[in-house]
Amino acid sequence: MAVMAEVSTTAGAALRSPASPAPAPVKEGDAEKLRFIEEMTSDVDAVQERVLEEILARNADTEYLSNCGLAGATDRATFRAKVPMATYEDLQPYIRRIADGDRSPILSGHPVSEFLTSSGTSAGERKLMPTIEDELNRRQLLYSLQMPVMNLYVPGMDKGKALHFLFVKSETKTPGGLAARPVLTSYYKSTHFKNRPFDAYNNYTSPTAAILCADAFQSMYAQMVCGLVQRHDVLRVGAVFASGLLRAIHFLQLNWEQLAADIETGAVTPRVTDPSVREAVADILRPDPELAAVIRAECSSGDWAGIITRIWPNTKYLDVIVTGAMAQYIPTLKFYSGGLPMACTMYASSECYFGLNLRPMCDPSEVSYTLMPNMCYFEFLPMDAAASGGDASQLVDLARVELGREYELVITTYAGLNRYRVGDVLQVTGFHNSAPQFRFVRRKNVLLSIESDKTDEAELQRAVERASALLRPHGATVVEYTSQAYTKSIPGHYVVYWELLARTPADGEAVDRETLDQCCLQMEEALNSVYRQSRVADGSIGPLEIRVVRPGTFEELMDYAISRGASINQYKVPRCVTFPPIIELLDSRVVSSHFSPALPHWTPGQRNDD
Repeated sequence: MAVMAEVSTTAGAALRSPASPAPAPVKEGDAEKLRFIEEMTSDVDAVQERVLEEILARNADTEYLSNCGLAGATDRATFRAKVPMATYEDLQPYIRRIADGDRSPILSGHPVSEFLTSSGTSAGERKLMPTIEDELNRRQLLYSLQMPVMNLYVPGMDKGKALHFLFVKSETKTPGGLAARPVLTSYYKSTHFKNRPFDAYNNYTSPTAAILCADAFQSMYAQMVCGLVQRHDVLRVGAVFASGLLRAIHFLQLNWEQLAADIETGAVTPRVTDPSVREAVADILRPDPELAAVIRAECSSGDWAGIITRIWPNTKYLDVIVTGAMAQYIPTLKFYSGGLPMACTMYASSECYFGLNLRPMCDPSEVSYTLMPNMCYFEFLPMDAAASGGDASQLVDLARVELGREYELVITTYAGLNRYRVGDVLQVTGFHNSAPQFRFVRRKNVLLSIESDKTDEAELQRAVERASALLRPHGATVVEYTSQAYTKSIPGHYVVYWELLARTPADGEAVDRETLDQCCLQMEEALNSVYRQSRVADGSIGPLEIRVVRPGTFEELMDYAISRGASINQYKVPRCVTFPPIIELLDSRVVSSHFSPALPHWTPGQRNDD
């Protein structure tokens, strides 16, 4: 034990940045996990070489690698020479055969146990990612590393509970009989989760039966009422994505009267019909008129600022992803939480789980993830190469990325994805031991385009942020947005849908038409010079339009996506929409429309990437 304590102290010190506050004592139970992180990150190239050999050896007889001409080789040189980069479209014929029931070793030498569904595109299409049984062990391992890292920064997390809003989606079956479901549904329904041993650091207020209930209302209701009843035990509040946590707050706004009434009487609403959920809630819910009075007092005034800390006063931080597209939720989360820190702990996807944030209490703008080299084989396509198409010869190994450069992530997984382009753009921000750390920049090719202009997700977000600053004097913010490239008019123009959040109804009414018109112009000023040249010199793009939609519209949009098979856990508001029913839904909720009143600034000779 003495040796373990010494190792854990060393590992804990290594994991903290020099600017970190004085450390909490490392718990003996965390020592092994912290040591594992240090071992994995000390020589990432050696770990990666071993991982690639393991993957190629176990998948040596697969049709895909045979077609590549690998002939059983497991060395890097042959892999690099023979295996091309692949997109989902490249793999789709193989995946379709597996989904239809072909059990031969097509992509993986191990049997495909199920398909994990991606969150898909704005058109509602879902990708099927094959996975294998032992992939659950790798996911579970990454989950097990989160709290040992967090304990270095926030002490006492074993003294209470987590109010995490976790949800499953009803799974479907492929024609060949394999389950097809979101990765989190797969995990929550696994024995790893359902039969997990008690862990004081991952003690949830939500009963497992509530998490496993596929009915969104019943699951949310049960998790919310249990979270309210145990409100003084709650030390952290969270959801997978920021949008999920805001959906929970909106649920409280809509249903606090029913929740308070049920807490007062100790009876579960008849709207919860799932017997297992009713039983699980009944084990926790007792008549509590005093708590009911607190909920009514806090929720009836219409003042929702700081509601999280008012209802759950011992909350130390929000556990929620606010990187990438989720970053635009940060102001709203600050409003509802009273400025609580936001911890983004893990980087994962349907294809594979990738890594951890080793400084989880950093500012959201500084979040970087350390990719764990045992999860899969990582390669990176420099973005300047990707912009011109790119090929496999330009791929860079994990140990050879350069500080400050941006790359597209390419992975080779145990489940049989080979040199697969994930579509995430990452920037190298530093190193932990020899392991690079990456900032998530954006999803690749999420674009608005009318002509030669190209606006990506990060640029659109910056434009919204710049324009929304004009709303602050009026007590309003943009709570949600999406866009479309409107080409039914000539010239076409950008349409951006805004849902506004006002501190009071009067504030919302105080945002005048002139201010919203100016917001359109401010968005245009923030867009790239190709866009502004098209507006000013070429006249090939019309004035940007903001369509303000009524409150609750994006909630309806999410409900629509869920009704079409999206997962409540994985759902992210699409930043550009093309699917006609979605556009029709948005347009039917528009309460006012505004156009840029002038041309944005542009002068000849500006660089196109400024």
